Amino acid sequence: MSTTEQVLARIDATFEAAQGRWIDWLRIPSVSAQPKHAGDCRAAAEFARAELASMGFDATVRDTAGHPVVAAHHAGPGGDVPHLLYYGHYDVQPAEPFELWTYPPFEPTIVEGPHGKRVYARGAVDDKGQVQMWLSAFRAWFEETGTMPCRISVLIEGEEETGSVNFKPFVEANREEFNKADIIVISDTGMWDVDTPAISTSLRGMVYMEVTLKAASRDLHSGMYGGSALNPINALTAALGQLKNAEGRVMVPGYYDGVRDISSRQSNQWSALGFSEEKFLGDIGLTEHYGEKGRGALERLWARPTCDICGIWGGYAGPGTKTVIAAEAGAKVSFRLVPGQDPAKVVEGFKAFMQARVPKDAKLVFTVLGQGNGLEIPIDSPFVQMASTVLEEEYGKAAVLTGCGGSIPVVETFQTVLGLDSLLVGFGLDDDQVHSPNEKFEVTCFRHGLRSHARLLGKIGGK
Repeated sequence: MSTTEQVLARIDATFEAAQGRWIDWLRIPSVSAQPKHAGDCRAAAEFARAELASMGFDATVRDTAGHPVVAAHHAGPGGDVPHLLYYGHYDVQPAEPFELWTYPPFEPTIVEGPHGKRVYARGAVDDKGQVQMWLSAFRAWFEETGTMPCRISVLIEGEEETGSVNFKPFVEANREEFNKADIIVISDTGMWDVDTPAISTSLRGMVYMEVTLKAASRDLHSGMYGGSALNPINALTAALGQLKNAEGRVMVPGYYDGVRDISSRQSNQWSALGFSEEKFLGDIGLTEHYGEKGRGALERLWARPTCDICGIWGGYAGPGTKTVIAAEAGAKVSFRLVPGQDPAKVVEGFKAFMQARVPKDAKLVFTVLGQGNGLEIPIDSPFVQMASTVLEEEYGKAAVLTGCGGSIPVVETFQTVLGLDSLLVGFGLDDDQVHSPNEKFEVTCFRHGLRSHARLLGKIGGK
C-alpha cells in the first residue's frame, strides 16, 4: 500500500472528526461586512491558526487595516520538493434575511438530501467547507507520516466577501515571503455535477463603471420645459440602448480586440457535457437566451465577453406623480471580460461610445468602480495534469476543464504580484445557494474533496 493509500484509509477512519471541525468553524459568525462581527472574524482566524499550528505549521494571525490574515508555513519532508501555496477565506456573507432560513445560519444542521447528508449553514461551502477539506487533508498526512509530502504555505483572509480591500496590500508587503511557491491551490469554485469533478482554467475579468448624465442646472417642470429642454433620462437610456446590436454583440469601439475563439478541444468537451440551456433558463422563469448569437451556451457563459446595465436611476420614483424633468440620470454598467481584452481600453471605449451618442448639452461623468483582467490557466501545466489525474482516480471519470463566468480577483493578485498561476479545483454545486439563505454543502462533496486534496498532495510530492 502506498503512502497516499494509507493517508486515504486514515481519512475514511477519521472522517467524523474532520466533519466535526468543519461544523465547529461554521458556528463562528465571521461576517466581514458587519462591524459587530469583527471579534467573530478574529475568532475564525484564530481557529484556523490553531488548527494549522497543531499540524506542525509555523502559523500566525497577521493584522491588516481590516480583518486579519492567517499566514502559515510548513517545511515539508525536506529536500528539493515542490512548494504549494494554499489560499482560502474564513469570512462569510451576511445571513440576512434570517426569516428565509429553514435552519439557523450559524447553527449547522445536518439534513438528509437527494445525495445523502448535507450541511446547512452560512459558509458551509463558501468558503469554510472548501478550506476545511484541504486543512483536513493536511491533518491526515501529518497524522499518518508526521510531516507533509510537499513544502506548504497558507494564506486565509477575512475580507474576500467585501472585496479583499486589504489583502492585495498584504500580499504586496509580504511578496518575498510567498513568491517562492510553484503554484497557488484554491478551492472556491465548483464541480460540473455531483458525480463529475471540474478544474476551472479560465476566469472572466471585469470593468464596472458608473455613468452620470447631467443637463439643466435644476429639476424642471415638465409642462413648462417639456418639448424644449434636454431630458437626461431620455438621453441616457437612448445611448445605453445602443450598447448591443440585434445579434447580441457589444458595440463599444474595439471591444472584441484580443478576444480569441475557444479551442476545438474545449468546444468538443463542452458540447459533450449535454448542458441544457432550456432547463438552465427555465429554472429562473425564462424561455430563451439573449446573448451573442452564433455562439454555444457554455461558450457564451464562460468564454465570451458581455455587457449588462446593472442599475439605472433618475427623476421621481415615489408614489403618485411628480411632473419634473430631472436634472440628471445615472447608470451602472458591468463588462465581463475574457483573457486578451484590455480593461483600460474598454474603459476608454465606453467613454467614447457614450460621448458620441448624447446631445451637445449633455455632460457625462464617468467613475470606474472596478477593473480586472480575464485570466487563463495553461491546460498543459503539469499541475493541471496532476490534478486531472487524481480527480479521475477519485471519481472514476475525467475532470471537465471549465471556464468561470465570474471573477476571482485574488487570482489576478497572485498572478500580478507574485507571478504565480492558480490551480482552481472546487467541489461546490450549482444548487448550494451560495450567498443566499439556506446555503448548504453536500457531505459527499466534502468527503470526495478532502480525499482529492490528499491525493493531490501525494501526487505532487511523489508519494
